[in-house]
Amino acid sequence: MPLFGEVFLSEIIKKPVLDPTGEIAGRVKDVIVVKGDPLPKVSAVIIERKKQLFKINWEQISLFNKRIISAYLTAGLMKPYSLSEDDLLAVRDILDKQIVDANGAKVVRANDIKLEGYDREAILIAVDVGMKGIMRRLGVERGGEAFLKIFKIQMPYNLISWNYIQPLKPKLKSIALTVPRQMVSELHPADIAGIISQVSREEGTHLFKDLDIETAAEALSELKPEMQAEIINAMDTEKAADIIEEMPPDEAADVLSDLPTEKAKEILEHIEKEEAEDIQELLGHEEDTAGGLMTNEFIAYPPDITVREAVERFKRDAEEIETVYYIYVVDEEEKLIGVTSLRELLLSEPSTRLAEIMATKLKTVTPDADEMAAAGIISKYNLVALPVVDNDGILLGIVAIDDIIDRILPPAAKRRRRKV
Repeated sequence: MPLFGEVFLSEIIKKPVLDPTGEIAGRVKDVIVVKGDPLPKVSAVIIERKKQLFKINWEQISLFNKRIISAYLTAGLMKPYSLSEDDLLAVRDILDKQIVDANGAKVVRANDIKLEGYDREAILIAVDVGMKGIMRRLGVERGGEAFLKIFKIQMPYNLISWNYIQPLKPKLKSIALTVPRQMVSELHPADIAGIISQVSREEGTHLFKDLDIETAAEALSELKPEMQAEIINAMDTEKAADIIEEMPPDEAADVLSDLPTEKAKEILEHIEKEEAEDIQELLGHEEDTAGGLMTNEFIAYPPDITVREAVERFKRDAEEIETVYYIYVVDEEEKLIGVTSLRELLLSEPSTRLAEIMATKLKTVTPDADEMAAAGIISKYNLVALPVVDNDGILLGIVAIDDIIDRILPPAAKRRRRKV
């Protein structure tokens, strides 16, 4: 009864089960789960043949993996089986159920179940609550991962270990966590934002307050503007300032613009002077403009430094910046005179000066340019970031493609930024 390697439940559902003669006895419909030591285990496999259900006990299974499932019992000797409400079935009773914390806050849904072999048993190791689980069930996991690799994006696993899940029972409506706050903090920020959006305001605020500063800042960025304002406004000023300071300046400015003026000013007073000045600068621009979309976090170097010097500086400077697409080249007056890609930088000889590899035919916008004009330039010239300069050509910031997408795609997420 071996189980070779890891198997996800979605990979065996509808999979044919062979009997000793090689005949297809049926296809996997579900598995029965029972309490194990230390984790739950599969006690039987339910198969379907010609709309009739049959039960194969685990000790009658000879092979069990994602490639082949076979049984010692011949198809002709299998007796029909009727599902019992006393059975705990993985597909019926676990998949798509909400996982909740001890306070009743909805966490995520169980998209798939990870199984592993242990002491000749099939043990339930974890619940997959991420996008991978959904794609796997739809049969598009490999294609989706291949597509994302084109953009150098790796889809992470979002697994909740069964060690953190309370004992299950048949016909359950939800799954409970034993260590809710710890597990929530380990989820992707977008998933945490989804949790907070689904629960009551009180529960969501309570859940948010238990997050560490870095996780809280990332999750806050994923929430709708009105919810961001509610959560930050309800927090004490010092912790709110720590969270806002952790965010990129453009996102921090968006949040502060939705707060009551006095609260926003209090928070700015608790933020380091340099960070506060960056945020204040962004708050001065109107919405629906390039200035309203831009971030003033970018990397710019003088034209006379070498590639070697630029790379060394980049290693230090990039740690504090959310996303870096290009190296901008500016003169002594901070005027934009050129740009080079990271690829060009890495492929050039270390002794080459930036002036020799920079592109000088630049596409730029002024801060008062309409956001759609900025989007049009990014689209037309296949840019991932667009420099924003003033009337004297001084580099003020950049509009990144992800900010354009965030602004254009979800109308509900638009906000009117006001000065503080």
